[in-house]
Amino acid sequence: MNSNENFAPGWPGIQARWTSSAKNGIGTALSAKSHVWFTHSHGILNEIYYPEVDRACTRDFGLLITDGQDFFSEEKRHTQTLIEHLTPGVPAYHLVNTCLLGRYRIEKDIIADPDRDVVLQQIRFVPLKGSLADYHLYVLLAPHLGNHGSGNTAWVGDRDRVPMMFAERDGNALALACSVPWIKMSVGFVGISDGWQDVMQHKQMQWEYSRAENGNVAIIGEIDLQISQGVFVLAIGFGQKPADAAEQAKISLQQNFETVLFKYTKEWSTWEKNLLPPPEELKDERGIYLHSMSVLRASESKLHPGAIIASLSIPWGFSKGDNDLGGYHLVWARDLVETAGALLAAGANNEVLRVIHYLVSTQLPDGHWPQNMWINGNQYWPGIQMDETAFPILLIDMAYRKGLLKLQDLKDLWPTVRKAARYLVMNGPVTQQDRWEEDPGYSPFTLAVEIAGLLSAADIADVNNEFILAKYLRETADFWNSSIERWTYVQDTELARENGVDGYYVRIAPPDAGDAASPDQGFVPIKNRPPGQSNEPETHIISPDALALVRFGIRPPDDPRIRNTVKIIDALLKIETDHGPVWHRYNYDGYGEHEDGSPFDGTGVGRAWPLLVGERAHYELAAGRLIEAKKLLKAMQSFANDGGMIPEQIWDSPDIPDRELFFGRPSGSAMPLVWAHAEYVKLVRSLHDGSVFDTPPQTVQRYIIQKIESPYAVWRFNHKCKHIPPNKILRIETLSSAIIRWSSDGWRTIQEIPTQDSGIGLHIVEIPTKTLSPEGKILFTFYWRGTAQWEGKDYSVQIEKYVSPSDNGS
Repeated sequence: MNSNENFAPGWPGIQARWTSSAKNGIGTALSAKSHVWFTHSHGILNEIYYPEVDRACTRDFGLLITDGQDFFSEEKRHTQTLIEHLTPGVPAYHLVNTCLLGRYRIEKDIIADPDRDVVLQQIRFVPLKGSLADYHLYVLLAPHLGNHGSGNTAWVGDRDRVPMMFAERDGNALALACSVPWIKMSVGFVGISDGWQDVMQHKQMQWEYSRAENGNVAIIGEIDLQISQGVFVLAIGFGQKPADAAEQAKISLQQNFETVLFKYTKEWSTWEKNLLPPPEELKDERGIYLHSMSVLRASESKLHPGAIIASLSIPWGFSKGDNDLGGYHLVWARDLVETAGALLAAGANNEVLRVIHYLVSTQLPDGHWPQNMWINGNQYWPGIQMDETAFPILLIDMAYRKGLLKLQDLKDLWPTVRKAARYLVMNGPVTQQDRWEEDPGYSPFTLAVEIAGLLSAADIADVNNEFILAKYLRETADFWNSSIERWTYVQDTELARENGVDGYYVRIAPPDAGDAASPDQGFVPIKNRPPGQSNEPETHIISPDALALVRFGIRPPDDPRIRNTVKIIDALLKIETDHGPVWHRYNYDGYGEHEDGSPFDGTGVGRAWPLLVGERAHYELAAGRLIEAKKLLKAMQSFANDGGMIPEQIWDSPDIPDRELFFGRPSGSAMPLVWAHAEYVKLVRSLHDGSVFDTPPQTVQRYIIQKIESPYAVWRFNHKCKHIPPNKILRIETLSSAIIRWSSDGWRTIQEIPTQDSGIGLHIVEIPTKTLSPEGKILFTFYWRGTAQWEGKDYSVQIEKYVSPSDNGS
């Protein structure tokens, strides 16, 4: 270390924070040689990710402008931004930031170097009042290496006598270089000795610190506007070591920017030429379709092909620190499969294959996938969502039906499908968490995906000559399908009477709902709500999730129960905006800004989701209302921001300009949401086809056309039903081989039946309760053959009284 170092005071700086999640664009080079991803909003670069798409290394990277005396302007706060794509659909951006006081304009082109780990900006500073000599221009960069704002070290140095500024933390380094000389350079601790504090106070750089260690640091350098004539290129290079980062930046600056831009653009344009174009009648003048495809593709890992994160953003990032390492730059199996479905719909077949192989490699030994994970497959949150185990099966089946996979592929992928199907039947139908990652129980959405997944797995089992297993999977799917209304449809509630319907599907029924004849007695905990507001009767909570029963072919769109539920959904969850309608996830939702617009902090008020507009459009299409579906497509387009990014949520309350919240426009949640862009792409394809692209045919054939009903009621140790409908066969399923001793007359007479292996680790016995009198009771116990021991406990199941359809209103 140089003894002449001028150390910055103020260690360690203020607590680190991330920045706005409202991205106007994201980008990366398609070349596997480049391992950087960039984001931008408010006219400047935000998080840059290196060496992977789940590892943010900067907070933001913008310009400060002064006159050296009394004028101070910050590019991200004091300009109005115009955003253009340099080429339609290519994530290369031309930003024009015009000073709100009319004193200057900044024009910048942003790309990643296809051959190096470098993000490049070509910048032109244009005085609108006075001349270049009247201004000082400063580059301000906040390193947050390795997803951490704390613990960074920054210093002033050089590479082969090229002056640069550096930062390093735990094996990640960056180097900032410029195509023209720096007049001054400095590093400091944020909030105390950083360049923003210096320039804001003095209107010019007076501090020149050469090193700031192990804190929340910032880098600043003054551009020589006279030598550059206002035009220069900034390169921020990355590497495992500072020398690597510096070499990358230096070589990129030696290239002609236009040459690098040409290569970057050509790679993207070549990829997009192989996609299925949107039909003429569905093309939009803003190019949201191509923007959506670039969002999907740009969100994929290069070191772990097929890993696509949920969003290159951190929701409400300006209020989040190092304790929120993941943000949304994580992989959710559900979002990943939804994204792969969109890629398949658009003809991006290679990307779909990469996703399938990634799913195979990240499946856990017991058959399920983590709630979410880093791109290397390491689990982040510990929850289990059953739909995330079923979705990969559906993707493999759909890829086969669409001609992407061959018969041999189904044989090669059978071990993955088999493990997932086994996990479903051994742990379903109850899910530990619904798709919104909040509650356990019987979710219509999860049930639909599970049932469809089991039928798809059964078809693949047939291909692999496991016919006994295929039969069992179909029988399990049939039982779950026949029980959906029993578990999740309520009737004659206050809400039903208020809206003139006989009943509706609830958002989720508690795990013990399977014990009751109807799901109307339980309470559901509402996450993200203040104390005292976190418990509601299940009959009070409604969600568009019920439309999944149509999307996945479980119920027809004109089913009266579906129509009833749609009426309730629209009464409680629909918001009309100038751009079109949009829906909430469910009533009482707490995941969103507070009423005053302050960021979500563990509690809040859930806002409306454009993703749900796409799901509703698919329902309308399934119902034959093509015009309505096309209107909703236009609404989805309108909810995108100026850069073509579709947000997770939109603000659905009166404007709060100070918080940048405007009715019908993006809120502070994640943007872009990859899942929302995927839903948009699939909707375009579905409208082109005239049918829902990803509806599985197996469910439609079995439950809508053939109307197959299950003859079974199932008892398990993880699903101890206490009541079963009349005229059903009681099927008992265990994890070990057993002899079931049972009685229908209070043990006066006894019968014994040995279990049979289902072929998937469950052992089954069927008790002929269909012939027994209604309102009877079955008693049973177990003799475990493996240990030669009795269970030592009796269990009972009550046969319910027969109720005619006319009696229960259905």
